[in-house]
Amino acid sequence: MRFLVGHAASATSSSPNLYVVEGEQAFNVTEADPSIGVDLAGVVTGGAEAIAKVEAARKTTSSVPVSSLTPALPLSRPGKIICLGLNYADHAKEGGHDVPDYPALFMRGATTLVPAEGPVVRPDCSERLDYEVELMVIIGKGGRHISEADALSHIFGYSVFNDVSVRDYQRKTHQWTPGKNFDNTGPLGPYVVTPDELPPGAEGLKVETRLNGEVMQHATTSDMIFKVAPTIAILSEFTTLEAGDLIAMGTPEGVGHARKPPVWMRPGDRIEVEVENIGVCANPVVAESDLR
Repeated sequence: MRFLVGHAASATSSSPNLYVVEGEQAFNVTEADPSIGVDLAGVVTGGAEAIAKVEAARKTTSSVPVSSLTPALPLSRPGKIICLGLNYADHAKEGGHDVPDYPALFMRGATTLVPAEGPVVRPDCSERLDYEVELMVIIGKGGRHISEADALSHIFGYSVFNDVSVRDYQRKTHQWTPGKNFDNTGPLGPYVVTPDELPPGAEGLKVETRLNGEVMQHATTSDMIFKVAPTIAILSEFTTLEAGDLIAMGTPEGVGHARKPPVWMRPGDRIEVEVENIGVCANPVVAESDLR
């Protein structure tokens, strides 16, 4: 099943609605059954009963073109946002790092997230704004000490993430926190696709970044050092994973800071990141000062 949370052009409410997407048409399941909720939160936590509600609502509601919707975040209040760094060997090498034997982990805050087509904000304090295409995992069933064999059963779905980084601030500390946590620098969405629509562990999917139409990154999820199932097992060794938690699976080589000369995103640019069979997350880049 493919989901999109968004606003219709004719909507009178400020709240988005949850849609089931089939081809180029989107079916408003929130309108058919308001108990489903205005985003994916209730479906992610609700298990099989929630999916059954969605399937019933899909049969009783009309559709609109996907192109008529303005995307919103799939989860307005996500849980933990855990990110993997250096999870593609060539990306680790291009940054001068050794290939890790344990995931390089960091956290993002919810205020960093921005929906597809929303503005990515270049802060006034830096010009070193970089792109990073990533597969995003959405946990549907929580747990601690999850085995690798059972890990994939804990996934609700997959989405597309752009781990936009402010590189000079990333390097101000050993923990990367500042450069990964500027507001409105984490595009997510627009689609969430359930695991039955994809290969197990989202293996073998093309990942690509295009800056103003030019391909900057191109790889496949098969190149990830730590695949999805072992990553979930590793994370659950030290934290309880909960429904609604997000796991960003790292980026391949081709980032802007490693190019000679470096390529930074600038106001007026358009950045697109894509994961095959999930979708494209596209966003304009704007200056922080232009939003004041």
